[in-house]
Amino acid sequence: MIGPSTALVFILQTIGSLYLLVIMLRFILQLVRADFYNPLSQFAVRATQPLLKPMRRVIPSLFGLDMSSLLLAVIVQMLLMSVILLLLYGTAGNPVQLLIWSLIGVTALFLNIFFYALIVSVILSWVAPGSHNPGAELINQICDPFLAPFRRILPNLGGLDISPILAFMALKLIDMLVINNLAAMTGMPEVLRRLI
Repeated sequence: MIGPSTALVFILQTIGSLYLLVIMLRFILQLVRADFYNPLSQFAVRATQPLLKPMRRVIPSLFGLDMSSLLLAVIVQMLLMSVILLLLYGTAGNPVQLLIWSLIGVTALFLNIFFYALIVSVILSWVAPGSHNPGAELINQICDPFLAPFRRILPNLGGLDISPILAFMALKLIDMLVINNLAAMTGMPEVLRRLI
């Protein structure tokens, strides 16, 4: 039987994960230097601006990386995990462990964004090649820098681009070998593993 705490965990997990996704999208869009004036980029900026604006005054960018949005993602992930643990087990957990689990969760989300962006990119290349839809352009801007090293390695096969296959394999290997093993080694509870 599903109790009120389980339903509340589901609601918090959904809302928190969606906001975390928007924060990480903002980080990734700045990382790949995506079009700032794209409507989807503007949405990510507006949705995260209230929390990031004060943080940016204190936390500088480092090597062109938006460290304030990365830190915000870790903080949101940490708060989300501690609230879920508090609701389900009555304890917020060890802060050091929560920090490690949050770093693992944010890294997993980072990889998942690229994974699903690649899937959408491949589908769009079949269905609507050369589309000028803002969403399609943004997906390509996210995927192209990630696919560039694989395209340099692979020989030119004419009109066939198999670089996404190697990219999928690399992302899944990192997920299987690093993320899942780190989550298991650090003792991350199953309820938190579902977040990543």
